[in-house]
Amino acid sequence: MWGLVPLFWPLLKPAGAAEILAHRMVWSLVLVGAVLLVLRRWAWAGELLRQPRKLGLVTIAAAVITVNWGLYIWSVNSGHVVEASLGYFINPLVTISMGVLLLKERLRPAQWAAVGVGFAAVLVLAVGYGRPPWISLTLAFSFATYGLVKKKVNLGGLESLAAETAIQFLPALGFLLWLGAQGESNFGPHGAGHASLLAATGLVTAIPLICFGAAAIRVPLSTLGLLQYLAPVFQFLLGIVYFHEAMPPERWAGFALVWLALTLLTWDALRNARRTRAEAVRLAAAKAVAPDATKEAVQGTSAS
Repeated sequence: MWGLVPLFWPLLKPAGAAEILAHRMVWSLVLVGAVLLVLRRWAWAGELLRQPRKLGLVTIAAAVITVNWGLYIWSVNSGHVVEASLGYFINPLVTISMGVLLLKERLRPAQWAAVGVGFAAVLVLAVGYGRPPWISLTLAFSFATYGLVKKKVNLGGLESLAAETAIQFLPALGFLLWLGAQGESNFGPHGAGHASLLAATGLVTAIPLICFGAAAIRVPLSTLGLLQYLAPVFQFLLGIVYFHEAMPPERWAGFALVWLALTLLTWDALRNARRTRAEAVRLAAAKAVAPDATKEAVQGTSAS
């Protein structure tokens, strides 16, 4: 669903990116609020309001994802689908870099190699575009920052989306009311079908997130990480095949370097996961053997 979402935003024209973004915020809160009401999951809201630091982090997350959502909608409707897809390809590399710079995490050699190749890819693409790929970099850094903040907040997927859209709701609603007062609103003048599509931005936002949350507790983390590459792959293919965006040789070279970096990351993650599983099995076997050895030693001592 995330990979196919570029097909949806053009249906909302002539609404601009800012108006679409505001509708996305408003209708997402309506939908998620209804789901939480049915599930009766509201206890977290009171706890959040009593923790100013946590509430501040949620506000930062809401601001960062606003930038991400708005730029992505604008990119798709302005003919930059391929460059937008690149942002989500390089997002893992940016996340790793932030872990090193901000959290003082230590990287394995393969991860350092991947980050280096990713940096080279950005340089190649900057030459290809004649400018830094600012759309890709902004999307990657905003989403990586969003992930970092959410890690600190530690709220569930639905609860987090509800809290963030609650913060976004009043400014978004105010903007939509202002557009209506100016006679520039696109909600209604183009028919019920177009208005329904604008309202469906809530579904487009929430349903993939709910599915992701459900998958996260059922699918191994290594598999989940690999599956997340499908979204930018679909976006990239749509940009070339459906939207017919240009891909000169230097852009192919830049994307090839990005894919090489992701291959290194994936290989290293899978190898590390295998090592971790093997170590867990070894420790479990050692624990199983230890009681038997202790019992035999005690029996031997008693016999002597």
